[in-house]
Amino acid sequence: MKKKPDGTELLIKSVVKGIFEKQGKDVIKIDLRTFENRITDYFIICHGNSVTQVDAITSSVEEMVRKETGEKPSHIEGLENCFWVLLDYIDVVVHIFQEEYRNFYSLESLWADAEIEKLEDIVKVKKNYAGRKKRK
Repeated sequence: MKKKPDGTELLIKSVVKGIFEKQGKDVIKIDLRTFENRITDYFIICHGNSVTQVDAITSSVEEMVRKETGEKPSHIEGLENCFWVLLDYIDVVVHIFQEEYRNFYSLESLWADAEIEKLEDIVKVKKNYAGRKKRK
């Protein structure tokens, strides 16, 4: 019997789907649940190549999450310049950077003690796998 995803799992899947919808890069999930005084359970971090792409990723995440879970972010920061946009969904905080700002702030290294998982575009991976399988 397949386990039904809880609200946070569904939220994370929707966020990640929205990111990959606009070709977000180097998507990671940081699990903060083992930290005592954490501000959230998970960080999802990615980057885009331009202000336009960061803005598009942000809109895609908001739309996908609203469509699939009915949730809206409780707080949004960074839309004025789109160098670093933060979407706060309480249990999940999404950070969408331009690459140079992501490298500068290096949130991954600040939370190096946490479990960090690199996320892949499942749709893209399935297509690539199916393509390789047919060629053999």
